[in-house]
Amino acid sequence: MIGRVSRWLRRGLTALLALVLLLLAPVAWVETQCRPTLVPSQYPPIITDPAQHRTESQSLLTYPEWHIVHAYEDYAAVLATGDPQDFSYLKSVMGYWDSLCALSRASGAHGGFPTETKQMDYVIGVSFTLELGLKGLYEETVGRLFVMMRGPTRAPLDELSAQMAADYASFLQQVPWYRWRFSEDAAALAKAATPALRDRERALALGLEFRAKAAYAGVIARAVAATGGDELTIRSIVAGLDVPSLATIPGVTVIGERPGGIEIETPRYRAFTVIVQAIAAQGGQMIEIAGNDDIMFTALSASPWEEGEIFQIARQGSGDYRHLMLVRVPDLAATLNGLAARGLVLEHVHDY
Repeated sequence: MIGRVSRWLRRGLTALLALVLLLLAPVAWVETQCRPTLVPSQYPPIITDPAQHRTESQSLLTYPEWHIVHAYEDYAAVLATGDPQDFSYLKSVMGYWDSLCALSRASGAHGGFPTETKQMDYVIGVSFTLELGLKGLYEETVGRLFVMMRGPTRAPLDELSAQMAADYASFLQQVPWYRWRFSEDAAALAKAATPALRDRERALALGLEFRAKAAYAGVIARAVAATGGDELTIRSIVAGLDVPSLATIPGVTVIGERPGGIEIETPRYRAFTVIVQAIAAQGGQMIEIAGNDDIMFTALSASPWEEGEIFQIARQGSGDYRHLMLVRVPDLAATLNGLAARGLVLEHVHDY
């Protein structure tokens, strides 16, 4: 009896070790094969206040977090007309690590890959890999079996879970994931479930997933509250528009006149993209953002390659491609205004 328990314990520990090594393999690959070559910056910033100055490479290295946001967008797009097993979980995970590798290499000319950012990108990458790996394993096996038994007509909870996925993807554009109402979604699934076999399976499987995420989200929320979250605003220098014109743009707070332009403060994340578009549309020019003269944005097109891209990835459920593009801040407005002529649609301007 003791020998049998010992064998099962060894097998369990071996399996656990194999899983840990598998999850850490992409980290080792990025760390050894994707290292940046540092190039000192020669740019003299206008915004010199340390509290308002950000490392330029952050514009590139915030993308991995957004890759996860975009993965949920892709998942929602697939679920709009299909089933969970139609989503390629492995492709989404590989896209995370491939993009991180490309951005790590590109970061050398923009301040390098700071240790704290690297640790964060590795942690969320491993977490994302584990989450999608487990979800993909279930949906490709048990979930697929229940879809086969269900038939071609979607069950009520298929429709409800697809709407929840779309709402969650939209929420992530501006708000951290751990603030989402996972417990409410689990309760809504249980309440809406019919006696249909697929509904019972969805209520159980997704209910367990959402409750686990709710518990984990609570831990993360408390950790963020204890350590302090990211800054929610950012400073920029703008030329080509006067103070009254800038003040009419929602979200813009004018700080004052500076050499070369007007200093403004704006929200970050998705709101920042909207504001930069508004400034460009009105004839304004971004001169500097958070003390930096280079910035990355993502754009969508039907082409698998665009001139000047750092990295590109095919989007699931949409049939097009996302392009990661780096541009000088003074050229940002003109570049954005010219995207349509190139067949590109702006997706997101990545602040720092």
